[in-house]
Amino acid sequence: MKDFMEKLPKYALWLSLAVLVWFVFAVFAPKIGLIGWQTGFLFMTVQAGPILIAIAAAVALVALALAFFRTPRGVWWKAALALAIPVVLFAGLMSVRAQGNAAPPIHDVATDVYDPPQFSAQTLAMREEWGANELNDYSTPLGRLEMWQDRVDPSLAIKTHADVIAENYGDLQPIATEQVSQAEALDAAVAAMADIGLQDIRRDPAAGTVEGVAETFAYGFRDDVIVRVRDGRIDLRSASRVGLSDLGYNAERLRDLSDAIEDRLGN
Repeated sequence: MKDFMEKLPKYALWLSLAVLVWFVFAVFAPKIGLIGWQTGFLFMTVQAGPILIAIAAAVALVALALAFFRTPRGVWWKAALALAIPVVLFAGLMSVRAQGNAAPPIHDVATDVYDPPQFSAQTLAMREEWGANELNDYSTPLGRLEMWQDRVDPSLAIKTHADVIAENYGDLQPIATEQVSQAEALDAAVAAMADIGLQDIRRDPAAGTVEGVAETFAYGFRDDVIVRVRDGRIDLRSASRVGLSDLGYNAERLRDLSDAIEDRLGN
């Protein structure tokens, strides 16, 4: 028992490092196809993650207390490092949760909320193969959509996607293109998508659209993005394939894409 107590700081550090490896695997394994996002995000991060953090922190606290109060003092720095790791991981989880609480619970954002750009049959087929979220009508109240039923409060349930986008992302606006041709605008959209790191970029001159796929650094979540050039303006749309809330990432992506397009057009 005495030998175990003396080695507890080392064991605590090993445990905390194991928890750290658990989270690294959860975050990056879905991106390279080793596990599904449900396993990495929902189970390993959301469900099991906080439990493992609590266990590692409790063991580290005991090890730190013993290292300081026993005689002679043990290797306290190992216990302190063992405690720091779960504390940092917990802070990261809380930061993501706070970001989620601050963002509206939608995952589909566009600059035209009355007639949002429509994805091509190819993109819809890709989304279906992924088992992706349905693309919802922007004019239907959230409370009438299956995904949001019983998951939003009554004050939000009566609002539509158009309402939520207008209230939270009013800065997202179309880009005027009166001074350039449709071909030039499409060229700018293709280049801008590449500039911000989108993949699988596809142009359809007949439809006046450009589509691409965004993949997140963590978990490998994929979002579909479309640019539509019509009636002297460029409209943008970004929709996540999975999840209820996008933590505001789709709106941020449209801001980046809009800036990149304007830079390409020389605005």
